[in-house]
Amino acid sequence: MDFASLVGIVSGLALIVSAIIMGGSADVFVNVPGMMIVAGGTIAATLLTVQFKDVTNAFKGAFIVFTQDKTNQQEMIDTMLELSRISHRHGLMKVGDVESSSPVLKRACMLLAEAASEQIIRNTIQNEIDSLIARHYATQDVFRKMAAYAPAFGMLGTLIGLIQMLSELDNPDTIGPAMAVALLTTFYGSLLATMVFLPIAGKLKSRTLLEVTNLEIIREGCISILTNDHYMHVYEQLSSYIPAAKRKKLRQGKSKTAEK
Repeated sequence: MDFASLVGIVSGLALIVSAIIMGGSADVFVNVPGMMIVAGGTIAATLLTVQFKDVTNAFKGAFIVFTQDKTNQQEMIDTMLELSRISHRHGLMKVGDVESSSPVLKRACMLLAEAASEQIIRNTIQNEIDSLIARHYATQDVFRKMAAYAPAFGMLGTLIGLIQMLSELDNPDTIGPAMAVALLTTFYGSLLATMVFLPIAGKLKSRTLLEVTNLEIIREGCISILTNDHYMHVYEQLSSYIPAAKRKKLRQGKSKTAEK
C-alpha cells in the first residue's frame, strides 16, 4: 500500500478513536440506524447521479492507486534516455523492439520505429493524455459527490432524530440521550467526507498529475528522439519536468527498459 496513505489512515483513525475513548464511553458513538441513513443515503444518491459502472470503476481505480507502485518522473526520464541511446546506436527500427510495461510508451516506440511524423506522435500521445484526464476526472468526481452527499444525509439523520426527540418531550430523562443520538448522524457524515471520500479524491488527483507528467515526458522524449537529438540534449529538455533539487546527474547506466 502507498506508505503516505497508510500513515494517514492509521494515524487519523487512531487519533479520532483515542479522542473518543478519552472523552468517555465509545459505545455512545455507535448507532446503527444513523449509519444506515448516512451510508445508505450516500450510496443511493450517488447511484442516482452517476451510472453503476462508474461507481464500481471508481472504487477499483481507488484500490489500484492505493496499492500499485507508481513510476516517478526520474525513472521515466531514465527510460527515455535509454531509448535515445538505442536509437543512436542501432537506429529507430530497434526502438520498436523495446519492451515496456507502459502501453503508451510501447505505442510510442512503435510509432518511432515506423518513422511517424512529429505531428502524429504529438497528437497520438496528446489524445492519450486527454483520455486519461477524462477517465480519472470521472473517478474523482464520484468521490467528490459522495463527500458532498455524506454530510447532507448526516444532517438529514439529525433532523429525523430531533423530530423523534421532540415528539417525546413529556419525558425529560430521554432528551439528553436522544439529542446525542440525533447528532451522531452528522458525525458519521462529516467523518466519511473528511476522512474517506475527500482524501481519496485528492489522492486520485495527485496520481493523475503524476501520470500526465509521465506521458508528457514520453511525448517530448519521443519527439527529441525522432529529431535525432543527442541524449544529453534529451536529458536537459526532460529534466525540466522535475524540481532542480531532485534531478539526478546524467548517468550511463541502463534504466529498467531493456532491449530484447
